[in-house]
Amino acid sequence: MLKHFLPDEHVKSIYEIKPDDLKSKGIKGIITDLDNTLVAWDNPKATPELIEWLELMKQAGIKVTIVSNNKEVRVKAFSDPIKIPFIYSAKKPLVRAFKRAIKDMGLQPDDVVVIGDQLLTDVLGGNRLGVHTILVVPVSMSDGWMTRFNRKMERRILSSMRKRGLIDWED
Repeated sequence: MLKHFLPDEHVKSIYEIKPDDLKSKGIKGIITDLDNTLVAWDNPKATPELIEWLELMKQAGIKVTIVSNNKEVRVKAFSDPIKIPFIYSAKKPLVRAFKRAIKDMGLQPDDVVVIGDQLLTDVLGGNRLGVHTILVVPVSMSDGWMTRFNRKMERRILSSMRKRGLIDWED
């Protein structure tokens, strides 16, 4: 049961994820969460550092699509200025939006990584699809009200994983 929530990798920030490392794993596309993965959940715009990271991925030929459970108005307002394709109201951890993102990028599941800050949505959804998953530490320690419940459940899951020796990192 816990293996469904176990990410393939854990990083403190998306900025630790380098194009060359992804390419060495055969990764050609990134499906990424938005809120508390790329920017704080209440930040309406991409930071200069994020824009630079996205440009590095683009230069390396790695496609990026944002898949978010948030509403269209939030995701569109963030994505349009930086010209990143997106899927909103994704209903993660269901796999439908992930499959659509993979199809829209013209890739196969083996070519894609899912990056996100939540075990119960991003990691579980990516693992259900059988793609490589990377869990990032949330950008902000505060969350929207919907995410607070998930965080409590995640702490319990992470504690169980630590006790069983499945993970050795701390957030």
